[in-house]
Amino acid sequence: MSDQSDDLSHVLAMWADDRASRDLGMEAQVIEVDHAVVRMAVTGSMVNGHAIAHGGFIFTLADSAFALACNSRGSLTVAAGADVTFVTSARLGDVLVADARQRTTYGRSGITDVTVTRESDGAVVAEFRGRSRSLPPR
Repeated sequence: MSDQSDDLSHVLAMWADDRASRDLGMEAQVIEVDHAVVRMAVTGSMVNGHAIAHGGFIFTLADSAFALACNSRGSLTVAAGADVTFVTSARLGDVLVADARQRTTYGRSGITDVTVTRESDGAVVAEFRGRSRSLPPR
């Protein structure tokens, strides 16, 4: 995992406490300000009745990368909404890579785009757009 010289301790702590992502076998490969890359292998428990990766797991991978990118500036930030477009399928054993980039922030709101690709051939599996909202300090 790489990071910039910026203090990212808050987002690294958030990731360390993210049991859902960890239990799905996700690995954060890059965590930088406004950018994150997370990878995940498609396991047997992630395959649906069509013998392809269930879309919910692909969405979850993208959502986890989104969370890292939009929390990278230090404010507690949550999803306000998200849309996903599935482009092609993933199968058992595929390794998926989610590349998240925060596109813009305005006030307490932001937009982050995530592209999910298949590691073996670079095929785009899904495009995800997340809308975020920073919360006031507790």
